[in-house]
Amino acid sequence: MTAERRQKLVTALLLAPASLWFIALLVMPLVVVLVFSLGERAPAGGYGGGFTVDNYLNLPARLTAFTNTLTLAPVGMVLCLLFAYPLAYFLAVKVSRHKLLLLILVVLPFWTSFLLRTYAWIILLSGRGIPAWLAMIGIEDVRLINTPLAVLIGIVYGYLPLMVFPIYVSLERLDKRLLEASGDLYAGPVATFRQVTLPLSLPGVVTGCLLVFILLMGEYLIPQLLGGGKVFFIGNALVDLFLQSRNWPYGSAVAMALVVIMLVAVGLALRWARRQGGQQQEVSLL
Repeated sequence: MTAERRQKLVTALLLAPASLWFIALLVMPLVVVLVFSLGERAPAGGYGGGFTVDNYLNLPARLTAFTNTLTLAPVGMVLCLLFAYPLAYFLAVKVSRHKLLLLILVVLPFWTSFLLRTYAWIILLSGRGIPAWLAMIGIEDVRLINTPLAVLIGIVYGYLPLMVFPIYVSLERLDKRLLEASGDLYAGPVATFRQVTLPLSLPGVVTGCLLVFILLMGEYLIPQLLGGGKVFFIGNALVDLFLQSRNWPYGSAVAMALVVIMLVAVGLALRWARRQGGQQQEVSLL
């Protein structure tokens, strides 16, 4: 056996356990969902066999869930980015002392239950919380709970740390000499940020956006608690179809549609990121 074949064999053996776990835990469940989505509902609920595409043709019946998800998930992602970038920039560039303590404070909410933190927002957004405080200063009849705004507040609060840390890592690795060189070339703070800081931190921005967006597409708890059943996400539709209606084939079709939407969105985002990276490389070579 040649050295090249021996190396390929060792590589295959090292990758075999991870590949088997990948097939067992990701590919096979998707295959099962795909098979279910082409079947029919049993009389008592569940999967009843058969072959039909009616479940996919009936997807517009859940158009509200798709519309809410495809609207609020990107908006929530953008809001997380707008709040996370200044915070990550401050931690990575401006803070020199107590940086570890501040990072711990950012991740501190994850030390308790996500359910309890969301319930806390129910109290804050209900009539005895923020609306009551606003009424004290003359701003009355403000309704926050069970609205899209409440869902967005819960999204930003719950997913902000997941956006902060990838951006922080990119900014932390940023060569500070590039910022000094930009200043030496008479570039102002805005121009330095636009031409140096933002392009070099783009990998962290893309990673944080993808991480938050993918999780938001399957979000169930925040719309259920803060939306009060009035702001319906695809995750809520799946729970209803699988656990209450017990229409497993239709629920599987909705799940497969969600997977396709996420694959397309992630593929477009990665393609754009690679294009931006190529442009930056060309500029650096020039």
